[in-house]
Amino acid sequence: MSAAALPRTEPATREKIFAWLGEVMDPEVPVVSVVDLGIVRDVQWRADSADWAVIVTPTYSGCPATEVIAASIRDALRDRGLGEVEVRTQLSPAWTTDWMTPRGRDALRDYGIAPPVHRASGAGGQVIDITALMPHRAAVPCPRCASRKTRLLSQFGSTACKALYQCSDCLEPFDYFKPH
Repeated sequence: MSAAALPRTEPATREKIFAWLGEVMDPEVPVVSVVDLGIVRDVQWRADSADWAVIVTPTYSGCPATEVIAASIRDALRDRGLGEVEVRTQLSPAWTTDWMTPRGRDALRDYGIAPPVHRASGAGGQVIDITALMPHRAAVPCPRCASRKTRLLSQFGSTACKALYQCSDCLEPFDYFKPH
């Protein structure tokens, strides 16, 4: 039986769709869901077309995973019997690490990626990347041993949204999810 022909076993509600999307993992960090990463901004019922729209804000406007995420969202919801789902990209307001859930931050740490240690939003809502302003002062705990004796190796890690650090105690390098 094809995914489009699967019968819906429970009625779709906005809350239920958010719960289902909580099972869709980010392709670049497969231990954190698109909901816990904070990129799913809204789920809306579209009465004019009798279907659902999922609004996402990518971590970066040029994020290479955006199309994979959109396809994964459509597939996951089709598998739940929703049929056609529009995935709409919304770039404003820009995504911020402040939108990550505590569960998402914990998942990053458990995976070996240090989550953001500073809030990205300052007074009035402006975005401040504290690690870019003062990388030598940013105390980024090691996700492996929790030591705060770490140092920045490169502002660019395995992806554009991460920086590369090294722990002085356990000597392990690790990615740090930069606040923005």
